[in-house]
Amino acid sequence: MIEYVHNHITSELSQNTKTDTIFILTSICLNLITLAVNSGMAKDSRTDDSSLAVMFVFVCLIILVNLVVVIGLMKGKESRQKLLSGLISMYRDQGVDKYYDVSLLSNYNVRYNLFILVVVFTGIIATVVPFILR
Repeated sequence: MIEYVHNHITSELSQNTKTDTIFILTSICLNLITLAVNSGMAKDSRTDDSSLAVMFVFVCLIILVNLVVVIGLMKGKESRQKLLSGLISMYRDQGVDKYYDVSLLSNYNVRYNLFILVVVFTGIIATVVPFILR
């Protein structure tokens, strides 16, 4: 039964990683594409109100998607923490905990925080730069 639980936890960790990767890539791609589109529309938005409205719609999209991604990453961070804590407890019970360095937990937390910062800063740049160009 321990082997089944171990496989289940590691499978959940793998799925967690894939989901987080999709969140991050989606957000960064959307931010960069929106940056390009809004930057291209910036000049026209000086005289055309519809271009300005479209730019604001894209800004709303950036904010919503990045908010969803940040919440998703925070939940992913929380899930990873719980799953790894369970694994460490299992390893401790089985007497093999010396093979897993507990300091990795804090490294994962730092990595998640860095991913969140990348998402937030690319979102801010994608929002602000086109309006500066305007």
